[in-house]
Amino acid sequence: MTGYQFSDRRNRMSFPGKIAIVTSHVSEIEEDYRSAKSVISKYGAEKVVHITWPPCFFQSKREPDELIAVLAPLAVDREIRAIIINQSPLGTNVAVNKLKETRDDIYFVCCTIHDPPPEVASCANLILMPNDLGIGTAIVKQAKKQGAKAFVHYSFPRHMTQPLLSARRDLIRETCEAEGIRFIDATSLDPAGEADIVGIHKFIYEDVPKMTAMYGEDTAFFSTNCHTQEALIRAVVDNHAIYPQGCCPSPFHGFPKALGIEVDEDSPDLNHVINEACRIAGEKNMTDRLSTWPVPAPTIFTYAGAEYAIKCLKGEAPHAIINARLLADCISVYIEELVGEDISIYLTSYSEDGKTYDNAKQLLMGYLDF
Repeated sequence: MTGYQFSDRRNRMSFPGKIAIVTSHVSEIEEDYRSAKSVISKYGAEKVVHITWPPCFFQSKREPDELIAVLAPLAVDREIRAIIINQSPLGTNVAVNKLKETRDDIYFVCCTIHDPPPEVASCANLILMPNDLGIGTAIVKQAKKQGAKAFVHYSFPRHMTQPLLSARRDLIRETCEAEGIRFIDATSLDPAGEADIVGIHKFIYEDVPKMTAMYGEDTAFFSTNCHTQEALIRAVVDNHAIYPQGCCPSPFHGFPKALGIEVDEDSPDLNHVINEACRIAGEKNMTDRLSTWPVPAPTIFTYAGAEYAIKCLKGEAPHAIINARLLADCISVYIEELVGEDISIYLTSYSEDGKTYDNAKQLLMGYLDF
């Protein structure tokens, strides 16, 4: 397996018009950025347009006009028939609605959304996101399997204003209580505040030892912020604690830099990262105390979202409703292409206040222990 790149021997099947993929900047969330390259390598740059949000775009709240300014040029190109957005920052629903005033023929896929799901479901054709509420239960059970007796949840007020993140925190708390695990609701630094990334890392390096000294080595740590993952993994290893999952579950999210694993920037090799992480965990007496999803969630969402949108453009999938089996097949094919084996996935529709949003699909999968 050679990473995210598809072999040139694969047929580049054509489809009407073009699609566009909007991702985080490579300096912001690298996996989001590289996920677009897997689609381009399959269909070619002449069929897939790739743009990014500006650097540091997610470090503070943006006005919808700022999002519209990034997306609007895509709507001007009449050849673009679908837009896949990963990640979808706060205000994406307003921006999508604005674009649809002039281009109601575009098929919108919004991934890893930051707006409330019902608001995005009203304007996007398809939403792809982690099953945050499912994770609220699964991550605690995983931590318990790893031997956790305490669970530290790092976040900050801005994240806790997002309903899904706060609801997941509450589920983590409830599951900890049910499993006999002590829950610690800890406040960390906000990257949108005065602290820079160095300051955020410094906080983690200082706080994790304090927490482990207070609650013991069998303490699991979780953070809602992408910028803390590298430091958190390193601090967990240094203090022989437990790391059940990152905020964006993936072997690439934080692990390579935290563990000193060299990664080919042009063609990152998933199996290499997994094998090295297992080896290093063993050397540091951390076997089975570090875990994540076996396949990167961001790359799944971009690729599967693009594939499903293309099927819609080709008339192989309906526009008005979501063919859940076909979407699951898009995900399964990509996972098998990436890791060389079939991995069980759990795809469900998002529900809230008794209403189910069938175009908002949530993904959950089992854990990979290092």
